[in-house]
Amino acid sequence: MEVGGDAAADAVSLDDVAAKTWERWPTGIGELDRVLGGGLVPGAAVVLGGAPGLGKSTLVLQALGGLAAAGRRCLLVTAEEPATAVAARARRLGIPTAGLLVQETGDLTAILEAFGRHRPHVLVVDSIQTVRDPQVGGTTGSPAQVRAVAEVCVTAARRAQAAVCFVGHVTKDGGLAGPRTLEHLVDTVLGFEGDRHHALRFLRAAKHRHGPTRELGVLEMGPRGLVGVEDPSRCFLAGDRHRSTPGSVVAAVLEGSRPVLVEVQALSVPVRGGPPKRWAQGFDAARLTLLGAVLEARAGVRLNDGELFANLAGGVDVDEPGLDLAVCLAVASARLGVPVPPGLVVAGEVGLAGEVRHVARCSDRLAEAARLGFTGALVPAAGPGGPLPGEVGALRVTPVASLVEALAVARLGPGAPGPERTRC
Repeated sequence: MEVGGDAAADAVSLDDVAAKTWERWPTGIGELDRVLGGGLVPGAAVVLGGAPGLGKSTLVLQALGGLAAAGRRCLLVTAEEPATAVAARARRLGIPTAGLLVQETGDLTAILEAFGRHRPHVLVVDSIQTVRDPQVGGTTGSPAQVRAVAEVCVTAARRAQAAVCFVGHVTKDGGLAGPRTLEHLVDTVLGFEGDRHHALRFLRAAKHRHGPTRELGVLEMGPRGLVGVEDPSRCFLAGDRHRSTPGSVVAAVLEGSRPVLVEVQALSVPVRGGPPKRWAQGFDAARLTLLGAVLEARAGVRLNDGELFANLAGGVDVDEPGLDLAVCLAVASARLGVPVPPGLVVAGEVGLAGEVRHVARCSDRLAEAARLGFTGALVPAAGPGGPLPGEVGALRVTPVASLVEALAVARLGPGAPGPERTRC
């Protein structure tokens, strides 16, 4: 039987298929290499997407400088800004440019000619929305044009076993500009996030065929370009951690292979008319609504007459269930006007029954908290790995089985001051 008109290869036992070990080319940017799983893979196609002005062009220029310094031939196609501006940026940032070629064009034919002539190990197109294929109809940046340019470049790069990276802009809803099918043409989709008014930038892989997708790269924009942040927990935690204010709770979460401590801040104000608002930044707002309902129904913390605002300090986004318990304690602390004990860190998922559920790699989270000088921790009581130690260094570990128990240990239980409690 024919499939798609081509003769299909015969099926073989999976035991007879050798597992492939990918060769990797480190870029010299530790946080980028962390997200890539060690570096670029020959023949792989990567899309780097992000909002304008965050530093995508700076990141790829620094990466190309590191690759060129390691002996890789690199070709940077700049279709948005003149080559003189790229050269000025490289000199200002002190990026090594020996072996780094630049081509100022938006014509796909010219790009292919330069690629065939110079045969680079790495090709970067900045940006793909500004390159046009003369053999395809439609305006530059249209879905047909973006797809055609990507397909031709990916095919040429894979034949030459070169890595290709497309820089792209994102839309207002965070999606990659151009057709969604572009994401299916490449091996890796990197998201570059942050606020242009702040120095921190965050790098994540939404898709990665050659490595994990949960790793977080943290970089800081400075006078010498983007510099990796090796200890992101210290960036996300501000002030004296041995002092506490109402509505502030530190959570131990996982971002890929590394544990990170983040500060959850909550604020509760009276309703100003209409239904009470529930607003969250840095995590899912629907999760805040759900956890607020659990607090009311299972722990008796009255929230239906107030508006809730919650935020993760430092601009980081977290999508991890271990944040739940910290959000609940921060909301209760803000509502009651009572701070949690100083030096406290928490981790745990909260279920609809008010139970505190197990989270992965709790020991690693506690070790990170102990390293940063925290003195107390609230963690789930049960887990597949058995009971946790009562102390990790100077960190005293308290297991809790329910949200009510956690509130009591955090001094937010029935004996806490304030009228914001109702009968369960």
